[in-house]
Amino acid sequence: MHALTVKMNALINGRFHYAWVAVVIAFVIMLVTAGTRATPSILIIPLEHAFGWDRTTISLALAINLALFGLMGPFAAAAMERFGIRATVLTALTILAGAIALSSLIQHKWELWAIWGVVVGAATGVTAMTLGATIVSRWFRERRGLAMGILTASTATGQLIFLPLLAGVVEKYGWQPVMLIVAAAIVVVILIAFIFLPERPAAIGLPLYGEPADAPLTLVEPRKNPIVTAFKVLARAMKVRDFWLLFFSFFICGASTNGYIGTHFIAMCSDHGFGAVQGASILAAMGVLDLIGTTTSGWLSDRYNNRVLLFWYYGLRGLALMYLPYAFGLSYFGLPVFVFFYGLDWIATVPPTVRLTHDVFGAKDAPIVFGWVVAGHQLGAAFAALLAGIIRNSLGTYTVATMISGMLCIVAATLVLRINKSPQAGTVVPV
Repeated sequence: MHALTVKMNALINGRFHYAWVAVVIAFVIMLVTAGTRATPSILIIPLEHAFGWDRTTISLALAINLALFGLMGPFAAAAMERFGIRATVLTALTILAGAIALSSLIQHKWELWAIWGVVVGAATGVTAMTLGATIVSRWFRERRGLAMGILTASTATGQLIFLPLLAGVVEKYGWQPVMLIVAAAIVVVILIAFIFLPERPAAIGLPLYGEPADAPLTLVEPRKNPIVTAFKVLARAMKVRDFWLLFFSFFICGASTNGYIGTHFIAMCSDHGFGAVQGASILAAMGVLDLIGTTTSGWLSDRYNNRVLLFWYYGLRGLALMYLPYAFGLSYFGLPVFVFFYGLDWIATVPPTVRLTHDVFGAKDAPIVFGWVVAGHQLGAAFAALLAGIIRNSLGTYTVATMISGMLCIVAATLVLRINKSPQAGTVVPV
């Protein structure tokens, strides 16, 4: 398989760097991961009807999923350093495919929590944003923001492709076939990664993208215990004020995106008379806009002040969320206005956050530090997924949860202006 990759590189080397092929492959992996991660949002109501479980019970499984999705990030990055990207990713995808196929047989709450909560959460955490940050760090010297923007947009594309299709399957055939479709998609991705994803540029005789053609090839560093490495990097990062600003702002990012809207939006639409396919289609429309917004954000993050970009992203997202409860009551322009502004902004925060992490902590530590920051993102997502389910059960409406998410985004907008704002550019400020 290595020889095939080298030949492919030889064919395209005169036209563009193989780094962009690595981006495409990582995009496909992250796309299927995103589609898998988003699948539970169309299953909340079917599982309620099938088993009589309340929304808090199902939300708990999703909260466990989201928390582990994030907590795996730093260990995944360290494992990629120790065992290699291919071995780590292929192992995670194989476990994921088996677990999801098995989940078509669940009958009890603990099975839902164990499979969709623990196993799927941990496995998808390996093949998500941390994978993107590691690919960008290993393959790119220039255009890192653009590459990360493209990879981050895979989340939107995953929703665009998966959710309407799977929602239609649920309506016609029930929820079990959905599991088998998702598992089959993961098997296809395993084959693609196995054949076409090199370990690093030096493995196929290339320098990093943006380096001169005669630059020394980046050698493989001595491999270390991934758990020890992850915690050593965390210990260094925790002494820096900027780490906590990145962590807590990304906590709010997770709470206001895949934790709340990504998990509960389809169920929220059901409260207002929309079917599952309609709700999934609206979510997919936001995914199309996010594909544009996040890719553009990556381009902007290579050129403009990333703190200022994040200020606007969080601020506008907060205003959009506080508008959402009123959007359902407006006839024609209500939801389209929300979809437009929130969709463009959905995860546009990722490329500037990756760039700031790299600027503060350097290329060596940045992927693992970003993994810990992603852990904050997913802890926020787990918090929002569970809290929103509890609030909906208690009050019969999502309005209070929506307003809380919006106000948290305004808080994040103020926090990000302090990131990497030290007396001398490029230095870090200890806590």
